[in-house]
Amino acid sequence: MKLFPWKKIKDYFSAEEKERLLEAIRLAEQRTSGEVRLFIESRCKYVSAVDRAQELFFELKMDKTADRNGTLVYVAMEDRQVAVFGDEGIHQKVSQKYWEEEINKMLLHFKQMHVVDGLCQCIADIGEALYQHFPYNSQTDKNELPDDIVFGK
Repeated sequence: MKLFPWKKIKDYFSAEEKERLLEAIRLAEQRTSGEVRLFIESRCKYVSAVDRAQELFFELKMDKTADRNGTLVYVAMEDRQVAVFGDEGIHQKVSQKYWEEEINKMLLHFKQMHVVDGLCQCIADIGEALYQHFPYNSQTDKNELPDDIVFGK
């Protein structure tokens, strides 16, 4: 239930752009047991983007995957803040430097006003890292988390 139902959440993406983002998520997860989610909201108040991403990661129960290989891409559009938060399974494989490089690549796209391209590239790169460390196994793998885009306030 929304506390303020009259407050409309800003729609940052067209229907076509949303479909591109969803397709990027599906493709990223196609060859891996890993999970990727995208969370978009207007503002990141009172905490850093990484802290907010971590908070949302646990709220979305992304830490419940079997291999602890879920990754959340977080964007606060109005505040121009981004973060990528990976669970311990994938974080141990790629290190903090990897996440920082992905954020920097995403920000280069954002500076050129190519937000969707930057998000799609980041999601694809994460999918590749997940594939390298957690390849898909048709006997055991299942889609453990929804492939939707989560929109906050």
